[in-house]
Amino acid sequence: MSVSKTRAELLSERIADEILAGALPPGLHLDEQVLARRFGVSRTPVRDALRLLSGTGLIDIRPRLGATVRTVTAEELDTLFVAMGEIEASCARLATLCMSRAERAALRAHHEAMASLAAAGDRDAYVEANLEFHGLLYAGAHNPAIEEIARALRRRLMPYRRAQFQAPGRLARSHAEHDVVVRAVLARDTAGANAAMLVHMSVVEDVFVDLAGAARRPVAPPDEPEDPCHGPGGSPLRGGSPPAARPARNSRKPGRS
Repeated sequence: MSVSKTRAELLSERIADEILAGALPPGLHLDEQVLARRFGVSRTPVRDALRLLSGTGLIDIRPRLGATVRTVTAEELDTLFVAMGEIEASCARLATLCMSRAERAALRAHHEAMASLAAAGDRDAYVEANLEFHGLLYAGAHNPAIEEIARALRRRLMPYRRAQFQAPGRLARSHAEHDVVVRAVLARDTAGANAAMLVHMSVVEDVFVDLAGAARRPVAPPDEPEDPCHGPGGSPLRGGSPPAARPARNSRKPGRS
């Protein structure tokens, strides 16, 4: 069951959306009074919302200087998504091994319920259900240390993960990607669950970057050999996407070790 959000949480999402849309550009000083007037609230929820946003890396808060919008580099964001993908994949793989019968049934039921949200295009409800979906896998891994890391990374990337759902047709595609993960978990296919989640998280990043209109990385010249741990331009590669999957932004090529 979803928990009602506080005013500060709702406001932090609105501010984050404006930052990601470019309405609040990097380097901008975020004046509490100006934001309060902009969003029609008092300064208290604005102050609380800015504290929440500082944990995502979207803004910096410094004593006596206040809050400013950070410049988040493509490399920094890519590194976070790689880490998130690996942790999410580990949770899916461990959940395949460790989930109880009741937990598997809850995962299946929740996934099936999300189909109607995707079909209806209910973005807000799907975003909340998506959090619970991934949370079921975190808990199902039965590893408190990994779950803690997963939740911390999710908080850091939450504005970006939420923004992806603005892309046309993304709800249905997200649910289809979830379906591959769920089928693997229920079939106790550890390799399949791990690979499916890696692809899912790669697509999440791709959709956000494409939606934001970020510049693509330069392609290496044909004669330039690729480092086995880095792709063209020196970007770190993610491990093991399954055959027939669309090449993911950070996916390691099949057969490499």
